[in-house]
Amino acid sequence: MAQQTSTGISSEMQQCIDECTRCHNLCLALVRHCLERGGEYADPSHIALLLDCADICQTSANFMLRGSERHHLTCGVCTDICRACAEDCERMGQDDEMMQQCAEQCRRCQQSCERMAA
Repeated sequence: MAQQTSTGISSEMQQCIDECTRCHNLCLALVRHCLERGGEYADPSHIALLLDCADICQTSANFMLRGSERHHLTCGVCTDICRACAEDCERMGQDDEMMQQCAEQCRRCQQSCERMAA
């Protein structure tokens, strides 16, 4: 049985909330970074994916924080979008530390949300 935090949220769910929050913050910061770099980094589809990832991560965290019975649905979508975002950042940012950090955080969030969606 999973341990619960003082807020009544399981430790595994709290970890997922934390991963989602970090991913949300990093994706938003990366939007500015990509726009400043320009070129393919500022491609509208890449920026849209970063914003989609930030939004679904925040939404998933919110669902879990309020104890929604439907958090597994948002976590399932979050898994898919984080995977796509990680792949895009890995593809584009092989020589860019911030892009690599985002890809790594998206992978951590993806894995955590996979567990919550199951």
